[in-house]
Amino acid sequence: MKAIVQERFGPPDILRPAETERPEIGTGQVLVRVRAAALNPYDWHMMRGDPYVARLLGGVGLTRPKSRVAGIDAAGQVEAVGADVRGLRPGDEVLGFCTGSFAEYARTTADLLVPKPESLTFEQAAAVPMGAVTALRGIRTVGRTQAGQRVLINGAAGGVGTFAVQIAAALGAEVTGVCGTRNVELVRSLGAAHVVDHTHEDFTDGRARYDVILDNVGNRPLSRLRRTLTPTGTLVANGGGSPGRVFGAVGSLLRVSAVDVFVRQRLRPILPAAPAGPVREDLLAVTALIEAGTLTPVVDRSYALADAAEGVRHVERGHARGKAVVTVA
Repeated sequence: MKAIVQERFGPPDILRPAETERPEIGTGQVLVRVRAAALNPYDWHMMRGDPYVARLLGGVGLTRPKSRVAGIDAAGQVEAVGADVRGLRPGDEVLGFCTGSFAEYARTTADLLVPKPESLTFEQAAAVPMGAVTALRGIRTVGRTQAGQRVLINGAAGGVGTFAVQIAAALGAEVTGVCGTRNVELVRSLGAAHVVDHTHEDFTDGRARYDVILDNVGNRPLSRLRRTLTPTGTLVANGGGSPGRVFGAVGSLLRVSAVDVFVRQRLRPILPAAPAGPVREDLLAVTALIEAGTLTPVVDRSYALADAAEGVRHVERGHARGKAVVTVA
């Protein structure tokens, strides 16, 4: 099969098209014929082995990538199922987490897949898993957003932010989105009552306070973020950081947890959803919102499988508007 592989850590140039063996499945596993795969910041972290502390923690591999084939989000059709798999059969259209999704076929488990909403194309469906589940956890599970609350989303035009704005608005919150000039109208169209253009305004200037802040960017000091919260508000810190850092976002998230012990405000780190733990319930929750018409994936651009490296480079630069995807077939 055709796949995008990497033999070592490094910049996007190390990703290369190659012919590899189709994955074999065992008991409880599912083989998915990939039709599209999303591009995530997760992918460049895995590609670079960044931050370095993640290598020691076993998250990305110590001296080389844990997975030779890149990619994690996928949408496609079930090709085959292993023994003991129930509820899935060949031909079913699905979306979910599939390690090695930058390929014609990827192997996963049934608990990481859900039916693809009929209203979505494969490209739209591939944009859902990590972005939408992370947004759902940030806004609903960790943020505990309630109707009538004031919610601010920093990075509102990104892969997580575009989902988060819609989810918070669906919960009845008064949403403020922070983004760049070119994305103001997009964020407003997703349900934000207010939009802050970060090129002209500083949302941490103390003029407004929020019950919940979802910070997807990590570009403001914790002290200023706390000043922007109500006295009992909740900060949900979702990553941030850039390539080449020893601790990167991990250090920032640990700092949030440490300060939380000493303050009245709730300061909670959240790691982007990954193919571990109970994610099926969250996947079903976001697809239910999609089927109800209250959540729509925003796809920035599509790349051919052979151009996946350029897609990762685009996401790494922070230029993605919504999600970027790779079209496999």
